[in-house]
Amino acid sequence: MKHLTALIALIVTTSFFIRSQTVSFDNHLPRISFDGKVVIMAPDEGLWSVATGWDNEWMSDWVHTNPTEIQQSGDWTILSGKIVLPEGEMLLRDSYRKFDNGLLKCVRRFEWKGADTLHHATLSVRFQMKGNGLKPLIPSILYYGNKMGAKVNPDIIPVYTGQPGEFAIFEDHRYPMPFAMLENNAEKHAAAIHTTPSPVRGALLNDQWWSMGIEAYDGYTEFVLYSGPIGYNGQRSVAKALQRTPMKYSDTYLSLEPGRIIEKEFFIQLYPIEREGSGFQQPLYTSLDLHKPYNVDRFDDFQTIIEGKYRFAKTRWIEEEAACGFGMYDLSLQKDLVMGWCGQADSPGYALQVLAQRLNDTSIRDRVQRSLDFLTTYPVDGKGMFPVGYHVTDKKFHGGDHVSCGQAMYNFSKAIETARKNKNYRTEKWEKFLRKVCDGQSKRILRDDWNPHSTAEGFYIAPLAIASQLFNNATYKKAAVKAAELYANRHLTMDGCYWGGTLDATCEDKEGSWAAFQGFLELYERTKEKQYLDWAKHAMDVCLSYVVVWDIPLPAGRMADYNFKTTGWTVVSPQNQHIDVYGVLFAPEVYKMGVYLKDERLKKLAPVMFRSCYQLTNPYGSQGEQLQQTNFAQHGDMSNVHKLRGGYSESWTVFWITAHFLNAAARFEEMDVAI
Repeated sequence: MKHLTALIALIVTTSFFIRSQTVSFDNHLPRISFDGKVVIMAPDEGLWSVATGWDNEWMSDWVHTNPTEIQQSGDWTILSGKIVLPEGEMLLRDSYRKFDNGLLKCVRRFEWKGADTLHHATLSVRFQMKGNGLKPLIPSILYYGNKMGAKVNPDIIPVYTGQPGEFAIFEDHRYPMPFAMLENNAEKHAAAIHTTPSPVRGALLNDQWWSMGIEAYDGYTEFVLYSGPIGYNGQRSVAKALQRTPMKYSDTYLSLEPGRIIEKEFFIQLYPIEREGSGFQQPLYTSLDLHKPYNVDRFDDFQTIIEGKYRFAKTRWIEEEAACGFGMYDLSLQKDLVMGWCGQADSPGYALQVLAQRLNDTSIRDRVQRSLDFLTTYPVDGKGMFPVGYHVTDKKFHGGDHVSCGQAMYNFSKAIETARKNKNYRTEKWEKFLRKVCDGQSKRILRDDWNPHSTAEGFYIAPLAIASQLFNNATYKKAAVKAAELYANRHLTMDGCYWGGTLDATCEDKEGSWAAFQGFLELYERTKEKQYLDWAKHAMDVCLSYVVVWDIPLPAGRMADYNFKTTGWTVVSPQNQHIDVYGVLFAPEVYKMGVYLKDERLKKLAPVMFRSCYQLTNPYGSQGEQLQQTNFAQHGDMSNVHKLRGGYSESWTVFWITAHFLNAAARFEEMDVAI
């Protein structure tokens, strides 16, 4: 890992300053202060803690100690000490170095000098952060406690309220961005610990990794790194392994043979925040700076991707009597034309217009025209809702939900906007359908009693904003603005994070974040009012917290068969912990934000998000939805938690996996960006 290089000299007896942050080594112990107050420090028991037993499926028989020596070597401050056990001595060493961006780097070294193997050992890193009511963010896992998911079903996701005794500790390889954050809104500062993820030698279990998380106490919370133990929701030694339940993951201790040396690298970050709900944003960009996930040339190029995905899209083309369009499932299984979410039958009507020249297929115009024409026959009620599916065989409509209706509205609005530019399509039916839907949705949203259950209805913001310009309709804009303001008021403080944007999860998720991100950004682009850009950045940053920024080493399995690279993929939600290709859909907006914010990191990350996700696409252009980068699965043999990681389920190949690539490619093409 390449780290930042500009440094400030660290003097043992003198504190040094970054803004109002101070790092000192009083009595050989590291202390990090903010505005003159010590905020982060070693535990009272000692800087170093090692467990030497294992009882009731958890660490036991702790031994603690503090440094006895301190040295200076260039920019490094080195603390040394030892733990004396009946079996022998363990030598301990911390090496600290300060970076000019406020990061304090540490390498902790454990060296077992006993004559015999030390069994049942657990190594640790522990630092206390002072304060009550500290709010955590653990990327893809825990969003300020997962308050929204806790209201719906607290038993199937990690939940955390900060009461003494609570803990949330997870495997390193579960983290898309390997950091844990705590926010102290009362004192207007936040802190994060970043880890260099790694497996650990000497483990009883195969493929055992270090873990990271938080533990709550009265008056403070500890950042913790352990050499294996995990748990959450009051359950020790369990992994978030299944969609609706954890699985036991115990015996995560070590056997250290004589001479064994184990080191753990981590970084501590303490910084000011301007407002509640913003504490997670700085460490997110620090994680980008540490991992630099920008190597895009190792992945297939843009043209290869759109050709492969279009080749597969054509295998889903349905044409029976009046019904025509792109089917959600393999046609040998079921013929179903579904708009939005999993089906995305509406998406090619926009995307293929933009990509037609690149694809050089004369059938595109006819298929775009007729597929969208057929979708306009779906009945719309007075509230702007419509069934999103049509079973071709039995000729029946079905379904209807806010996520799918909003996404369909967006694609219709983009299709109309694009068709008006190139004048190659008849849009009368499309416009009539979209107007009817927008009329109903606007009327519903503008009612005084409109109180959406989740962020799912955030998907209406963008299409209403676009339609307000397409049809010069102030009512549509008013509804879009009202929805945006409601979601900003709900979620900018993270007192309940964006959620409810998927159909199979009941908790915080990146899709709900994307609904807000897309809507806020569309309003900014249509109005140029800066507050919408600020809101878009907050929602985007939540989306980005699900993006994997490092290549997670994988055990033998389908993913390892292809030397699979996890960088650029996205974790689904705290409930569904596999990775998927959904991030390609908001990659173009990430690039746009890089332009608006003048942030080259975002402009470099967006192409990686798009191109990396084409991995595992087979010769037909198909790929599955669920890839198991961690101890989690939803399909296949799920009986053994130790055999889940590294698996790949390609049985669920609904059309969104293909459509999102084409849709995102079209938006990149509109920006005239070479990715």
